[in-house]
Amino acid sequence: MKLTSRARSMGDWIFDICNVLFMIGLMIVTLYPFLNMLAVSLNDAMDASRGGIFLKPRIFTLYNYEYMLREASIFQSLIISVLRTVIGTVITVFCSAMVAYTVSRPEYLLRKWVALAFILTMYFNGGLIPTYLLHKELHLINSFWVYIIPGIVGAFNIIIIRSFIEGIPEGIIESAKIDSAGDFKIFMKIVLPLCTPALATVALFVAVWQWNSWFDVFLYNSSNLKLSTLQYELMKILQTANGSSTQATVGDVLGNQRGSVTNQVTPTSIRATMTIIASLPIIMVYPFLQKYFVKGMTLGGVKG
Repeated sequence: MKLTSRARSMGDWIFDICNVLFMIGLMIVTLYPFLNMLAVSLNDAMDASRGGIFLKPRIFTLYNYEYMLREASIFQSLIISVLRTVIGTVITVFCSAMVAYTVSRPEYLLRKWVALAFILTMYFNGGLIPTYLLHKELHLINSFWVYIIPGIVGAFNIIIIRSFIEGIPEGIIESAKIDSAGDFKIFMKIVLPLCTPALATVALFVAVWQWNSWFDVFLYNSSNLKLSTLQYELMKILQTANGSSTQATVGDVLGNQRGSVTNQVTPTSIRATMTIIASLPIIMVYPFLQKYFVKGMTLGGVKG
């Protein structure tokens, strides 16, 4: 029987038009703040204090970035942010995958109770003060490892990876056991390669969290400038610039109207530049992992 496409009605056309307009509006609302911040960061600071900067700089300059990158604290915090993101992501994904593989095995009799114990941690925790005291007893205060160890295994990450592992045909694992392969070899040689989409999804979640996190720096390493992160430095700059304003002099305004660059910075220009610097790495990485992120959001769904 030959199927013919149904003629589109007026309601279908109206729905499509409204949907396209809504998505365009949503895209504009989402992109405009970032593009505006980028334009301010690329504009002369004293000229930007006059306002009127929207999507492109009025007087283009890279001095704001040169000024920020000359700061030793920014370069040091950038290194710490990269290290905690890379090391934390690799260790967290690997450890979460091992736990997920364990609780997915039917021969593990306590797997349901262990999984329930992990899930309960998503709803209940000991609170901020007990957590701080625990980290202090473990000698994690003023240490780089306070960024890594507390979040090394997450219940949400385990659920995502376990859901994917349970979809692997049991025959593959049974065949490996017949060939005298142990659990660790099965995990490394079979499970991990087949779980690449789930691992990439979890890696994206963890990397974004590690890169954007600043509150743990404030709690545990605020007195150690060598362990400060880029996001924490951005937070301090935003607090310093909050409510501050810099007025351009008459000479500055007249000079900027002629298109000259003053090679000065203001709280507004520093805030915009620091925001772009802190956001750029994640923006560059995300497009390569987007397909895994979308697929990860459907993991654990109903299988046909």
